[in-house]
Amino acid sequence: MDAYNTFHETLVGLFNDIMELEQKAIITDRFKNITNNDMHIIEAIGDRAAKNMSSVAKALKVTVGTLTIAINNLVKKGYVYRTRSEKDKRVVLISLSDLGKEAFDHHKKFHEEMIEAMLEGLDEEETNTLVKALMNLNQFFKSYQCDK
Repeated sequence: MDAYNTFHETLVGLFNDIMELEQKAIITDRFKNITNNDMHIIEAIGDRAAKNMSSVAKALKVTVGTLTIAINNLVKKGYVYRTRSEKDKRVVLISLSDLGKEAFDHHKKFHEEMIEAMLEGLDEEETNTLVKALMNLNQFFKSYQCDK
């Protein structure tokens, strides 16, 4: 099989499978009451200082209204805390609870294992080539316009 067909089959397969595979890997008995989407919101909030809703919505490329609905559910489930900024009471800050931090760490571990598997057996030159290829692909996605 030539390189083009190999890339095509591999990329299409990855795109079709990654959400399902990630769902199976990260949504365990401990975190069975959240979705893959919830886990990505938890990842965007991060395990550090509280963030405002606007910055998290921007990182996720969703509206603040859409994020609010998801955050309401994550607060009810005990993964996220919502507070008002001391400096500006109009600003809503979100942060992870202990359970949210546990989910964050679990998701991070999955990503680390995925990257380790991808780099296994590659030397430095091969790794650099793979990095370049993935950066090119990422740039394609960022610049691609659907109306082409």
